[in-house]
Amino acid sequence: MDGSEELDLEVAEQVIMRWESTSASTFSPDSALLFSASGVRRAEAERYLRAVDRIRLSTKDSPIAVNSPRRLSSGSATSSAAPTPVSALQTAMARLEDEFRHILVTRSLDIEIDSLIDLGSLSINNSSVSGELFPGNEDQATEEESESERSRSPTPVPVTESVSEPASEPSSSSVPVPEVQREPLPRSVSPPERECKPEALATRVPALVSVSESTLTSDPKSEGSTSSSLSQRNRYLSMRSIKQIDLFPPDAIEDLRNIASRMIASGYWRECMQVYGSARKPSVDHNLRRLGIEKLSIGDVQRLSWETLASKVGRWIRSARAAIRIILASERRLCEMIFDEEGLDEAPFAEAVKGAALQVLGFAEANSIGRRSPEKLFKMLDMYECLSDLMPDISAIFNSKSTEPIRQQAEEILLRLGDAARGILSEFENAVIKETSKSPVPGGTIHPLTRYVMNYLMVIPDYTETLAKLITSRPSYRLAGSEEPITIDDDFPQPKAQDPIAYHVVWIIFVLHRSLDIKTGGYKDVALSHLFAMNNIHYIVHKVKDTEELQEMVGEKYLQKLALAYTNAAISYERATWLPILRCLRDEGLHVTGGFSSSVSKSTLRERFRSFNASFEEAHRLQSMWQVPDTQLKEELRMSIGEKLLPAYRSFLGRFRQHIETGKHPELLIKYSVEDLEEAILDFFEGTQPPSILNRRRSH
Repeated sequence: MDGSEELDLEVAEQVIMRWESTSASTFSPDSALLFSASGVRRAEAERYLRAVDRIRLSTKDSPIAVNSPRRLSSGSATSSAAPTPVSALQTAMARLEDEFRHILVTRSLDIEIDSLIDLGSLSINNSSVSGELFPGNEDQATEEESESERSRSPTPVPVTESVSEPASEPSSSSVPVPEVQREPLPRSVSPPERECKPEALATRVPALVSVSESTLTSDPKSEGSTSSSLSQRNRYLSMRSIKQIDLFPPDAIEDLRNIASRMIASGYWRECMQVYGSARKPSVDHNLRRLGIEKLSIGDVQRLSWETLASKVGRWIRSARAAIRIILASERRLCEMIFDEEGLDEAPFAEAVKGAALQVLGFAEANSIGRRSPEKLFKMLDMYECLSDLMPDISAIFNSKSTEPIRQQAEEILLRLGDAARGILSEFENAVIKETSKSPVPGGTIHPLTRYVMNYLMVIPDYTETLAKLITSRPSYRLAGSEEPITIDDDFPQPKAQDPIAYHVVWIIFVLHRSLDIKTGGYKDVALSHLFAMNNIHYIVHKVKDTEELQEMVGEKYLQKLALAYTNAAISYERATWLPILRCLRDEGLHVTGGFSSSVSKSTLRERFRSFNASFEEAHRLQSMWQVPDTQLKEELRMSIGEKLLPAYRSFLGRFRQHIETGKHPELLIKYSVEDLEEAILDFFEGTQPPSILNRRRSH
């Protein structure tokens, strides 16, 4: 080694040791830093890095300094009067580690979390994975969606962090990078004029730099559905794009990259990775908390009330897209820009985000293994759709050996969510089958079971695409208390749609109808039992016809069967209630024949009027307290009663009034006019105690 080389090495050692003496004598930590935000020591920082490069080259054959994370102890580093190249390198590594940590902790950019939740509905498409999110593969980028992306179902989303990418190409340092040929830091993919549309979204997140040009379109399965739940779910539908935001300014990224390359080349890759992970973890966790993601154990989740759990699922869905598609994706991008081609297999990225990613997935996992109660089905499907939609993004972000456990965990949880959804649907079917109690509902109104089941089924079409993937077999066709399946004959309807989920829907309606037949036996009043059947069958048919997709599943044939059941119940109701009353108004038995003439038996006629008055008053008293919730059905029933009763009563009065009025106290027998009866019929099926007919007439 010639004299000039020795002199260069000596100067390099002096540069290193001079900064250590400066650090020891200063009272301000910031004043002892080379890589400050102000950049006032930029030239000194570059000189320091050159000194590190010179010393590292001189110690490349040392077993202590090269490819080894070992450091000299503080005692051995200062034991000799003059520093050795090895001790100088050890000292430089300690300083660079502190500088590295300081930049990571103090230079990160603030993130608008509310904006991230808005942008988190976006996903990574094939071109953004290859060209925007991960540099170096721009030639492979394509504007077409991958086949898996086109086929995946829309989903709601889990909650996590937000991600960032530099807004412009950092200025290249004049300091040479040691022994590793590097490509320049990638330019931001989207110049200002190409920022995301609508522009309002772009302005809400600082330093938004990467936006796919894919058209933002809502999922087609949301179109045409009449279910009220679908409008809520539209907020969670997938869009094929990703947003990347800056986590650090460009000059800070360049400094981090320069420091990391020296530490790794000097054998300090483990320290560098640990510092990176320990510094980024708090930021990732902080953003998770701001998104609303809580650290809940499986037990915590399973102890939540249903209302609280449903609210948290909705929050998780909205936040998870931001967490994975923005925060974690940007963390991955940041890590690549700092450690590009260092051969660390993304270990620093895994170190920084593994806990956060598993925390996001943990909420879905806790729900997937919880109690399978029927009300959880659609929230479970929301989470399944969300995670299913995120899986291509998760696979793209966590695609290395270091992050493979995260990807595997997500795949396992997705399978568990699907199993849970299948299990819940089975539990729901069993619950309907086993509900055979005969406890009557007051007034013969719609049974709570009918309302619950039909409102439940009305939501099924919103998830047809997902359920078609999960439900691949037909129901067992077993009724409560029976080990053998029922015979599938003309009694059981075949759905128009042939998908297995359609068979499950029709099976549930079928067993509901059977359960309602059993419940009619709980009424002592036969007419009321028929009204109960009418109310509930009418409700079932109405709900099926209200939803086009549900009507398509059930098919016209079964709707005709239900319509026939309703008609039979209506006929039975009229026979049970009004046939006895109308018999009071018949002519048979009133005429007495004798000799060559016939006359009216006044005693029989008087008894007929008494029977009619008593029967109608009883019907009015009882059936005014019965209930028909559907307004149209109620009016149709009243009209049907009036069409049969009023003409018959009017005719009877016209023929026999004079026979009563010539006797004593006719007002006790002819108590009501036709108008009185017409007014009284309006009280029927209101579910309230009516005033007496005579009192109403007096009040008028």
